[in-house]
Amino acid sequence: MFDVANIRALAGKELRDALRNRWFIVFTLAFAGLALALSALMQPNGLQVRAMSFSRTAASLINLVLLFVPLIGLTLGSANLTGDRETGALVYLLAQPVNRIEVLIGKYLGVAGALLSTLTLGFGAAGVVLALQGSVQDAGGYLLTVLLAYLLALAMLSLGFLMSTLARKTAAALGGALFLWLFLVFIGDLGIMGTTISMRLPIQTIFLIAVLNPLQMFKIASILTIQANLEVLGPAGLYATDQFGALLLPLLLMGLLIWIFLPLVAAVVIFARQEKFTLKARSR
Repeated sequence: MFDVANIRALAGKELRDALRNRWFIVFTLAFAGLALALSALMQPNGLQVRAMSFSRTAASLINLVLLFVPLIGLTLGSANLTGDRETGALVYLLAQPVNRIEVLIGKYLGVAGALLSTLTLGFGAAGVVLALQGSVQDAGGYLLTVLLAYLLALAMLSLGFLMSTLARKTAAALGGALFLWLFLVFIGDLGIMGTTISMRLPIQTIFLIAVLNPLQMFKIASILTIQANLEVLGPAGLYATDQFGALLLPLLLMGLLIWIFLPLVAAVVIFARQEKFTLKARSR
């Protein structure tokens, strides 16, 4: 069905291209810088900087991840295939002894490697600073937050690649990615709050609506890894803890995995049937 060697070669090329991309370098430096900034707090006298604990740093990084990671994952994924299609690189690539499944999976793995490298650099830099300060007693929750950030990044990348297979132009794909980012980050929370107020939905319905959003899955799971309860989320958090108990975190992890694989599988199926795009491009 597909050749692993071809996928490995395509992934390596895509990874090298992504790491040389100037916008990707800017994203990486920005995330690393913000992660380092959030790992430190100014003393009241304003003259010294002291490192926070791992758990407090992880809590601070949750909102950074919620804003930053979906934007990068969606834009990188959505611009990938459409960009190659517009430049003609995709036609040339498909003329080689590779099939469409190998192309999409290889591209996905290469971009995923670059995206995870960005997160590793940011979280790693903050973690090194904290470790040098001797704050290692609560590093487990920090590492779990990093793992959850990886899963969220891959889920957003899968959605981005799905958009890239559906759109013919890079501008349309990027526009769809930005709209989805705004919806998941901003409209998702505000929509749940507005619906709750106007329709007076029960707690279980509110929680169900919330966890359909992969960003909310990441947020709830991260809070669980840091403080082992969801009191900060109010009645919905208390309901989730009482209803699911120790099963809540595994269920959230499973949900994030579903958000990774379902859009990716859909992208593979759609891309494998898009011979018309290649034929049109060849006829130009």
